[in-house]
Amino acid sequence: MSLLRRLALAAGALAAGGVLIWFALVPARSRPAPAPRIEPPATYVGAEACASCHRAAYEAWGTSQHRLAMLPAGAASIKGRFDGAQLRDGAVTSKMFQRDGRYWVRTDGPDGTLTDFEVKYTFGVFPLQQYLVALPHGRLQALPLAWDTRAAADGGQRWFDLYSGQHVAHGDPLHWTGREQNWNFMCADCHTTGLRKQYDASSDSFDTAWAALGVTCEACHGPGSRHVESGGQRRLTVRLDERAHVTWTTDPRSGQPARSAPRTTSREIEVCAVCHARRAQIADGYVPGEPLMDFYEPSTLDSPLYFADGQQRDEVYIYGSFLQSRMASAGVTCSDCHDPHTAQLRATGNALCTRCHVAARYDAPSHHHHVAATPGAQCVNCHMPARIYMQIDARRDHSFRVPRPDASIATGAPNACTACHDGRSAQWAASAIRQWYGHDARGFQDFAQAFHDADTGRPDAAALAAIASSSMEPAIVRASALARIAAAVPSAAVADEAVAAADPLVRLMALRVAEPLDSADQVRLAAPLLRDPVRAVRIASARVLAAASMHLSGADRTAFDAAAGELVASERYNADRPERRVALGVFQFDAGKPGDAEVTFRSAIDFAPDFVPAYVNLAELLRQTGSEEKAEAVLRQGLARVPGSADLHYALGLSLTRSHRAGEALDELKRAAALASANARFAYAYALALNGAGRADEAIRVLGSTLSSHPQDRDVLFALASFERDAGRLAAARKHAALLVRRFPHDEEARALYRSLIP
Repeated sequence: MSLLRRLALAAGALAAGGVLIWFALVPARSRPAPAPRIEPPATYVGAEACASCHRAAYEAWGTSQHRLAMLPAGAASIKGRFDGAQLRDGAVTSKMFQRDGRYWVRTDGPDGTLTDFEVKYTFGVFPLQQYLVALPHGRLQALPLAWDTRAAADGGQRWFDLYSGQHVAHGDPLHWTGREQNWNFMCADCHTTGLRKQYDASSDSFDTAWAALGVTCEACHGPGSRHVESGGQRRLTVRLDERAHVTWTTDPRSGQPARSAPRTTSREIEVCAVCHARRAQIADGYVPGEPLMDFYEPSTLDSPLYFADGQQRDEVYIYGSFLQSRMASAGVTCSDCHDPHTAQLRATGNALCTRCHVAARYDAPSHHHHVAATPGAQCVNCHMPARIYMQIDARRDHSFRVPRPDASIATGAPNACTACHDGRSAQWAASAIRQWYGHDARGFQDFAQAFHDADTGRPDAAALAAIASSSMEPAIVRASALARIAAAVPSAAVADEAVAAADPLVRLMALRVAEPLDSADQVRLAAPLLRDPVRAVRIASARVLAAASMHLSGADRTAFDAAAGELVASERYNADRPERRVALGVFQFDAGKPGDAEVTFRSAIDFAPDFVPAYVNLAELLRQTGSEEKAEAVLRQGLARVPGSADLHYALGLSLTRSHRAGEALDELKRAAALASANARFAYAYALALNGAGRADEAIRVLGSTLSSHPQDRDVLFALASFERDAGRLAAARKHAALLVRRFPHDEEARALYRSLIP
């Protein structure tokens, strides 16, 4: 018997009575350290548990819209009149009524049939209130019929349809029974506390749970069980104390307020951002105090969410606007202006601003150039112009910008001046400002021209790179420049610097720049970020390295496998969305798992038969794995379901071209170009097919028309000059080739074309 085996038996014999003696004989320094105590996570205890010690805060919260964000339907919570009122939109007449003490809406259901649906919850309270209905498989859906809770004198106290005039039919994803109106995905996380979505892809059902309805104390401060059990001695999960002991003083020379100590963290802003940001959720289980981007990926300042100068356009919910502002850069937090418990402003009118900005300097005609106490003299009307969402909900832009009508002239972005002075032009407003100050207005945000050029197909690589690398620009602006570089002028040199940035959003967008680069650059740039402290960055690194993962080894390969696991978990968490299933399939295919990818793409089609990208990606997979015939069949399957899809007609045209069926391909490409007339790529492909069919004159006409609406499209311009040359139209060809070289001076192929046309 081996010594090891004998020792094991001896230890077993001593276990009952001798083990303590054995430990006593071991020198103290060699005794094993006690295992660390593993404490279960704190749990939610409800807002009422906070009331006894924090009565004032609790009562203030009780008056807030946060408390009323979502409630069970009942007489105390419902604001709308369910008295038989009717509302007609298109062919559907809906009726709101009560029966047996409950609240009902008779409207078109998933199959278009008029059906009675019980209202289960109220959703929001001002300036409008929506209503939630339960459908099978754990779904809650938001009705499009909303009650205007404003006073009658302000146009309220009425029913209205949020999609009035659009006549959204059943089967459309935007119909109230469709996936775009699904509460579990679209709304729940910000109208409840402690939400767990709990979607099961195998049964296509939700078992969504929450700790409390509405935005309660613990939604911002974190689960409170430990704090309560210790009588307040133990901290909550996050300390929102960035304003503690901070004062604001005014610089006597500039008149600008300054924080007594720099704000070095963003805990409070990130807690608010969970709901007040346009973002994608990448994981379940957020608890206040944890890194925002471990659970959410914020949107950058991209079109069409924002105008080129950073003003809000779509519903972006404040965070992205605020981060680009001078206020954020100066250290302002949300609660400097907003009482976090009542959710009301800390003062009304200009008094809010003059808490920090000297009234004699800023609340004066010498500054605002309007008559005192008129709308034009209100700070917010110039520096926080409002935009209307959901027909009646005016939300102010939180980028705190100087009105720039000169930027409106250059980029088409709106400005506060002409928003108030209806009928006046941006040129008029810019001239007025020059008369006041002797020059155009100057603001903190200075990226409008570079972003506008990129968004309109004229990217200035140097200007974008300068913004992306500038330490003077807010991180979200740098990230937004990187997003445009990734889309138009990817540069390894720009990404090299950005992957080392302190801000995770900048690192995330640096990885977007790395995506189209060659595998060596991808590995060099993305491999170190597989171990990034932020989950969103690790996931993005795995996505970039999917196809290049075969080149990884050792610690990098281990890190890739871990990050890839997080990516897959994130996509499966969001499997209630067809776009996330497709994204998972793309990753699987890139990672060398075409079988898994095919299964995933087909699951996306089964789940959402109207989702075009699922067909397009599956067809591309089948093509790349050697079956053009199967690819064509998938595209035709998609067209049978979505016959008006330009993308499917385009993909089918390319498939037929590869199958040497030029006549059929031409018909499909023509259809795609007609369905998506604004898409230069489709028109370009159609023109190539026309030229290939010997119809050069038609091809030139198509390209000429496309160039007029896409003057910066390099491929369209190159093809036009080439076709004109081949058709003997040398003067026109020289003209377009010269224009091509002027617009793309470093394009060697363009320069060669131009040289070939010089007599």
